[in-house]
Amino acid sequence: MPSIFSNLRKKMSGKSEQKNESGEQNFSIQPHPAKTNDPADLMPEQTGGLASNPNAGAFHARDPHVPSQQVMAGMEKPLSREELQARQAELNK
Repeated sequence: MPSIFSNLRKKMSGKSEQKNESGEQNFSIQPHPAKTNDPADLMPEQTGGLASNPNAGAFHARDPHVPSQQVMAGMEKPLSREELQARQAELNK
């Protein structure tokens, strides 16, 4: 009886016991989703409404990130205006 169930399970799983004896890889061609040769056919359909413009997606962003006090304590202090001007003059030589 166990052999009947194991044979049935092998047939249902679609796995065959035939292994590639030569050790070569097997490749197959997959279908392409396009129905025509027009690249516009692959673009998602634009629906009406306010969400239809992908350029307006930037205006639906979340609030700015505010780091915690621990992260802010680990950051170095910004340079003063005079220090930045001195650094700029040094780099522009």
